[in-house]
Amino acid sequence: MELTNHRRDLAIWGYALGYFACYAPYSALTKALSLGALEGMPRGVSGFELLPWSTLASGVGMFLFLTARGWWRYASTRTVLGVRVPFPGPWTFLSGLCSAAIIATTTLAYTFSGTSIVFMMLLMRGGVLILAPLVDVLSQRRVAWPSWVALGLSFAAVGVATAPGVDARVSVAALVDLGVYLLGYFFRLRFMSHLAKGHDASASIRYFVEEQMVATPALVVALVGAALIGEGPVLSDIRHGFTELLVRGRVLEELLVGVLSQGTGVFGGLILLDHRENSFSVPVNRASSILAGVVATGLLSVLLGLPGAGKRELLGAALVMGAMLVLGLPTVLKARRAAKLASRTPGPESGMGAPER
Repeated sequence: MELTNHRRDLAIWGYALGYFACYAPYSALTKALSLGALEGMPRGVSGFELLPWSTLASGVGMFLFLTARGWWRYASTRTVLGVRVPFPGPWTFLSGLCSAAIIATTTLAYTFSGTSIVFMMLLMRGGVLILAPLVDVLSQRRVAWPSWVALGLSFAAVGVATAPGVDARVSVAALVDLGVYLLGYFFRLRFMSHLAKGHDASASIRYFVEEQMVATPALVVALVGAALIGEGPVLSDIRHGFTELLVRGRVLEELLVGVLSQGTGVFGGLILLDHRENSFSVPVNRASSILAGVVATGLLSVLLGLPGAGKRELLGAALVMGAMLVLGLPTVLKARRAAKLASRTPGPESGMGAPER
């Protein structure tokens, strides 16, 4: 049993790797599309134009993932027209709405002109890092010392990358986007802490499924409603996003943004649902995405000739790697000790020790 628990503790690092693997190409591709930097693009695709089809692709990805994992059975159900169907609870429904806001604002964050991927990412990640201990205090969760050290290193990384002398151009629209993003995360973390961050794996999966089944569909409904109104620059962009997919000529890339976005949602959600305190799981989540942002910036520099990551940003990434090491090393060592202990424990067929030769 103890070894199984340690394996669960180690699983977060596999989720972090998956999060990183999805986030790097997701952020790079979103930025490239918004800048019109891909070969043959006559203009950039605005963030609101990008949302409709990428969100639809995310929804398909969510359905296929939950079906492939067989996780629909964990969801609460209700009888509709004589048929039992998955149905979210009131708190997971609200959490799903928060997640929908996070999905939209994350995609939009990498499309604002004049703001780099890494800088916008650090503002968003830094904000959630501030929220993590606050939510733990409100939820009356004890914060272990490695989490405080990692939190400090993560704050230092944000401070290095946003210190005086850094190009910190942020528009009003970007600030509004950041505010909605942080508000969504605050309530989402509060709901998770109250309902799902425990040792009962089935409760965590139930929460994850019910949140996911709300988030993307709710965002699709909101985008369809906005497109039907279609007045003003923002709503017109959303309508064009639906109707001019083929005209823009980047069908594969736009759909891929949605699939990768859903990948970040899956792995990121599983990281945050880890049973340990938010001051542990949030830095793991944030560190993975910051590293992904640095890699994405490097990819854009090498492949498309865009500005690369500066020394400050690379130093910030190094501090983030230090934070992940502080968080991960105690867990890995504890799991190794448990595995050694289990290997020394005699099996039921061997009695109290090995047979005499």
